[in-house]
Amino acid sequence: MRERAGGLHRNSVRQTGADGASCRGLAIGRDGSSPETRAGKMECPCSCALRGREPRRWDFAWLLVRRALALLVFFVIAGVGHFVVGQKTKVAADTAIPVHFTDIRKAAGIDFVQDSTESSEKYYLETMGTGVGWIDYDQDGLMDIYFVQAGATDAYKPAKPLRSALYHNNGDGTFTDVTAKAGVGGEGHYGQGVAVGDFDNDGFPDLYVTGYGRAILYHNNGNGTFTDVTAKAGVADSGQWSTSAGWFDFDKDGWLDLVVTNYLDWSPQNNLWCGERAAGYRAYCNPNNYKGQRIKLYRNNHDGTFTDVSDKSGVGLPEAKGMGVVLADLNNDGWTDIAIANDTWPNFYFQNNHDGTFSDESLLSGIAASEDGRYEAGMGIDAADMDGDGLLDVYITHLDFELNRLYHNNGDGTFTDVTYSSGIGNKAITMSGVAAKFIDFDNDGWPDIVQANGAMVDNVALYHSEVTYKEPLLMFHNLGSGHFEKASEAMGPDFMRPVAGRGLATADFLNDGAVGIAVVCRGESPELLRNDGGNANHWLEVLLIGTKSNRDGIGASLKLTSESMVQVQQAKGGSSYMSSSDPRIHFGLAGHTKVDSLVITWPSGHVDKLMNLPADQILAVKEGAGVVPHPFPRVPRK
Repeated sequence: MRERAGGLHRNSVRQTGADGASCRGLAIGRDGSSPETRAGKMECPCSCALRGREPRRWDFAWLLVRRALALLVFFVIAGVGHFVVGQKTKVAADTAIPVHFTDIRKAAGIDFVQDSTESSEKYYLETMGTGVGWIDYDQDGLMDIYFVQAGATDAYKPAKPLRSALYHNNGDGTFTDVTAKAGVGGEGHYGQGVAVGDFDNDGFPDLYVTGYGRAILYHNNGNGTFTDVTAKAGVADSGQWSTSAGWFDFDKDGWLDLVVTNYLDWSPQNNLWCGERAAGYRAYCNPNNYKGQRIKLYRNNHDGTFTDVSDKSGVGLPEAKGMGVVLADLNNDGWTDIAIANDTWPNFYFQNNHDGTFSDESLLSGIAASEDGRYEAGMGIDAADMDGDGLLDVYITHLDFELNRLYHNNGDGTFTDVTYSSGIGNKAITMSGVAAKFIDFDNDGWPDIVQANGAMVDNVALYHSEVTYKEPLLMFHNLGSGHFEKASEAMGPDFMRPVAGRGLATADFLNDGAVGIAVVCRGESPELLRNDGGNANHWLEVLLIGTKSNRDGIGASLKLTSESMVQVQQAKGGSSYMSSSDPRIHFGLAGHTKVDSLVITWPSGHVDKLMNLPADQILAVKEGAGVVPHPFPRVPRK
């Protein structure tokens, strides 16, 4: 029997099996009995936690061979890359600035409280939390914010109906709740996540809200209101448990398509008893006790409706336990691919075949598992060029006693697990990583990593003396060329306040170049963290407006050059965990006051090249027309 180093999804109880081996999975009975001897109770020993997911031996052999070759390629590339980006590293190091984050949620007027819907039944659904999305719904140039809410269950009846909440950015440091007017409360819907995208190319971003049993598509009417068009559009995802979702144009026809990650075949009717049968010890179950669902891919028909092409495309064929998704061109062929973080299941990498289908390259790519072949509790995911080689690397969060994995893109369709060599290693091994985003918080030109943490089992301390339910946020600072150091403690006391973190999204909500953070905290108010100090370095932001391409420009590649500094970014779909971030592309420029060139390659193939751009501004760039007027009012700091 092999120890599973991660655990009771959602922070499994660590016990000792009858053979004395250390076990992470569901707690076994105190008598050491197996699930079979306690039929219907499913207090599961270690062997059960592995059941149904143990890879075949030839899988591991082939995987190790591929990874050995990939590692050799990586070290060769890394040696070359040192010379390519060495000057860029020096620029960043010479312009180090202090940054801390301040929670302004209360002063901003945001009174949303996430309802945990907690009950003695320990419904699996309760522990998930919800997501958050940034959306400029009225196109006034200010990022508004949408918090997804949970709902009533058979075991939990709230005093008042629960609803999600949309807050309008007033441009003076405050926000106003406009949910009722906008019509996006979703009462009666057990919400999970949110994806923002302009699916009908009318210039106003729409909302797709995932959830248990069904999802909701809200069409933005352009007048401050939304209409539920789910039934007409055909994207209800009925009967499924949808978590994350993302918009992207997989067939490059100029219209946004939709990918939805579905999770488990769980219901109140098959809710198992997990954990020890002692007062207060009942725990949320391991996902291995339930079958997974399937990923959904909906193709945009250009008329307000979508066609389910999940099976035809290949994306919906394998069983999944989807939690997070990022949509980006990972092999630099100009077509957007799909990467999905699965929970105790192989992560997915679907490579776009350019013909409406995808190839499942999950195992051969190296993303499916850790470097030692473990399928871990994948939750949050994002992609960025962390080392300046022009290729997007992938970061995936996991639970305590697993590692948050950083996969280096080798440029040949494979990835190398560089978690240790990057400096991330086991620096957060007792923390449960949930959501994560690449963020250049200090504008030094290198993408850092911000992560929301929090155990999934609220009574985890009963089983793990070294683990707490609430945990602080995590910041990994990129020192240059993809080498990171833990910098959380320097981010300030608000950043370090322990919370049960769930959804996380980033945005420059003050329009001053300092990227802030919104975090959903299970069972309490969210955090709205203002970035204080990040704009001491220079920056540039770009809002894409597609014409031949989809209106949001998702799938576009941007290459910025400023003297010795070269950065490559993409307009991505999805990312983080059940959340949606600022769609504007943010470049940190360190000490550079001017951008020599910005080359935008749109999904349509059109290329716009902009020259001699002053730093410290937000630009709207329209495909084929270049910079166009658009308001981006600067919000005063209080």
